[in-house]
Amino acid sequence: MSAPGDGPEPAAAAPAAGATAASGARAALRRRRLGVLFSVALLAYLIDLGSKLLVVARLEGRSPIKVIGEVMTLQVIRNPGAAFGMGQTMTVVFTLIASAVIVVIWRISRRLYSLPWAIALGLLLGGALGNLTDRIFRSPGIFRGHVVDFISVQHFAVFNLADSAIVCGGILVVLLSFRGSNPDGSTHRTQPAKADGE
Repeated sequence: MSAPGDGPEPAAAAPAAGATAASGARAALRRRRLGVLFSVALLAYLIDLGSKLLVVARLEGRSPIKVIGEVMTLQVIRNPGAAFGMGQTMTVVFTLIASAVIVVIWRISRRLYSLPWAIALGLLLGGALGNLTDRIFRSPGIFRGHVVDFISVQHFAVFNLADSAIVCGGILVVLLSFRGSNPDGSTHRTQPAKADGE
């Protein structure tokens, strides 16, 4: 008769050990992806913040600087609206939207295992934080602050680097979704509609 503890226990323990190792590897992968997300967000935020501080100190109240003839110039404009000057009477609303975007990104990051999604969300987070900083700390008041825009493109709009980060992140999210990629690293495919009677 086998003593307690003999028999199939080592074999049974092997799958459990494998599952633990896989779980640990997945947790480590998620930490790395979060590191990428926050690194991209921090870089985008610091570049945006630094550029705004520089142009306010050097360009505000001065004539536009030509970068590419009349096509692209640098001029400081205080924007109470959203990206590219839209919705200029809804400053508080856009502040709340930016805050909501940050919360959504945080929730998605809890199941983040995809590198491209980490980069996309990092760009969105950095851009949202950049413009939200203006909303909170710049005049005319908290949550009503005007965003500093300074890149002017002829026949288009005046924007900043935070806007650019948000647009690039948004485009990447759309492309990833179109390709069937999910933040958790899985993929999905849209099934073609079946004809009647199938």
